[in-house]
Amino acid sequence: MRTVSSKVVVRGFGALAVLSVFGLLAACGGGGSSSSSPPPVTGNNVQAITVNGGPAPGVDYSDAAFTSVTVCVPSSSNCATVDGILVDTGSVGLRLLASAIPSLALPELSGSGSTTYYNCVNFVDGTYLWGPVAQADIEMASEKASAASIQLIEDPTGFSVPGACSQGGVNLDTLNALGANGILGVGSYPQDCGQACQSSSSPNVYFTCGPTGPCSSQTITVAQQVINPVIGFSTDNNGVVIEMQSVDGEAATAAGSMIFGIGTQSNNALGSATVYTLSDSGFMTTDFNSETLTESFIDSGSNGYFFPDSSIPQCAENSVAPGFYCPNSTLSLSAQNVTGSGGMNTVTFSVDNAVNDFNNFGSDTAFANLAGSNGTSNCGGGTACGFDWGLPFFFGRNVYVSIAGQSVPSGAPAAPWWAY
Repeated sequence: MRTVSSKVVVRGFGALAVLSVFGLLAACGGGGSSSSSPPPVTGNNVQAITVNGGPAPGVDYSDAAFTSVTVCVPSSSNCATVDGILVDTGSVGLRLLASAIPSLALPELSGSGSTTYYNCVNFVDGTYLWGPVAQADIEMASEKASAASIQLIEDPTGFSVPGACSQGGVNLDTLNALGANGILGVGSYPQDCGQACQSSSSPNVYFTCGPTGPCSSQTITVAQQVINPVIGFSTDNNGVVIEMQSVDGEAATAAGSMIFGIGTQSNNALGSATVYTLSDSGFMTTDFNSETLTESFIDSGSNGYFFPDSSIPQCAENSVAPGFYCPNSTLSLSAQNVTGSGGMNTVTFSVDNAVNDFNNFGSDTAFANLAGSNGTSNCGGGTACGFDWGLPFFFGRNVYVSIAGQSVPSGAPAAPWWAY
């Protein structure tokens, strides 16, 4: 995850969540803002999403799609609806700031003795999320996942976050630090860790802690882990479709829909979309600049295209957009995504000067041409490098995210896969 200032947030939640958890297994300048909207999607499985800068006062979280989620004490009418939740196709699970639901006492998952299970998510920039595993009914649109495990993001009382989680980094436990009231991970897996956390206590993803500590890394059953809420739905439970309006350059806001299920209703048919199957590590392959980037992914939780290219100037570290690219003029580029059968699909995209974008369009929150660095341009055959197709890729597209182990439409390969 990348953070640039109190005014602009630059992040790649999904990219980093994939690496930390599943690793265990527009032209800038001149002319204003524009966007176009497709006819609104309707149905009882449709959840509205929007790019609007986020819920944190004074913080512009650009190119981030937000929605609202209702959480309830299981089997009760004691509920709270929380807006400003980041929609992330690159991670798994609902992770909610405890401060966003101050009056809602969700039951926490108990370990042996008087201990409680805690969840840790580390990001490669040294930041992390920590908090207890709680049980909640999760409601979106007309869908409901009952008694699902979620993470409540909060500082512990009575003890410190264990060093195996914090690793000397920064805890994103406040609204201003996170830039959102939570993260809704609707990625390609049913749980956030799976068998890796059930069979070995070494991943440091789950811990048990007493009221005053100490904490120890622990195994946890798959059934107890933080889950992808979609698999808890009764029928529309095999994935999501993210549909975003197109953005021409920059726009004040951008609207879209998160449609639950793939091929389960008339509004989520796979149709003629091309399918890109995932490797055992959860990635696909992108060819870019004559390199084969085998750790590539499609990720609404990243607020730009992130890829390796040492020929493009990067924005200065003391600028408003370190980590982004700052070319002297708009670049027109292309890359090829590789299908499961070896076919190629070419994607064309543009890269703007991010500093100019942020400085010249202070009222805009949706940027079609933001891009940043993801390593060098010498990746040694791509074994350690990837292309992160962040939220700008979603503008003007329908992107399908299937969930491993769930049913798929007739004729489609076994999940997990992405399609567009």
